[in-house]
Order: sequence, then structure tokens, then C-alpha cells
Amino acid sequence: MKNPLLKDIGLAFFRISVSAMLLTHGLPKFQKLISGNFEFGDPIGIGAAPSLFLAVIGEFICPILIIIGFRTRLSAIPAAITMGVAVFIAHGADGFGTKEKALLYLVAFLTIILVGPGRFGIHRK
Repeated sequence: MKNPLLKDIGLAFFRISVSAMLLTHGLPKFQKLISGNFEFGDPIGIGAAPSLFLAVIGEFICPILIIIGFRTRLSAIPAAITMGVAVFIAHGADGFGTKEKALLYLVAFLTIILVGPGRFGIHRK
């Protein structure tokens, strides 16, 4: 690329916008968790409370870390796993339209894992 600054701006914009959008799904789960309401699906058979806790990590905690650029590639792994569970297990039998949003997030977080955060963030790995 002729202008590496534009590449880094693009990577920052991508990781921040995708993570901010996922936060809109993670925040209600986080609020549910801290209120003590552990009613949640159990897609992988570990129980509702542990499933909710893992979803909060993947959809709320990790996106915050990705937004600030802290251990971005590592932080994108739980987000990608959470979206993989949503696509292939929770919505596995559903039609494409139902699982499309989770699939788009999965692709986005796999991309972040592969290309990294760019130079704008508190940790550049």
C-alpha cells in the first residue's frame, strides 16, 4: 500500500466499528449478568449461567479491549468463538437470514485476528 497511514486508519476504523456494533448485543447480556438474572440459552451444554458468562466475555469485554487496541488479536479470539457458536450451534438449523449477522461478525473477528489492529491502539500485537 502506498500510504501506510491510510491502512492503519482503515484497520482502526474497522476494528472499532465492528466491536462497537457487537457491544450493542453484549451490553444487555452484561446487564443481565450483573443483575443476577442467569436465564440464558445453553448451546454447548455447560449450563445457562456459564454460557451467559462466556457470551458476556465474547460480546462485551473483548470488544472493549479490541476498541482500545489492547491485545487485539488475542481479544478477537473469544469474540470469534462466540460468533462461531451462534452461527454453527445456536442457529445451526436456522436459515441463512437468521444466522447472517453472526456470520458477518465471525468473518470480521477472524479478519482482525489475521491482520491485527494496525498501529493505533494501546498494544500493537
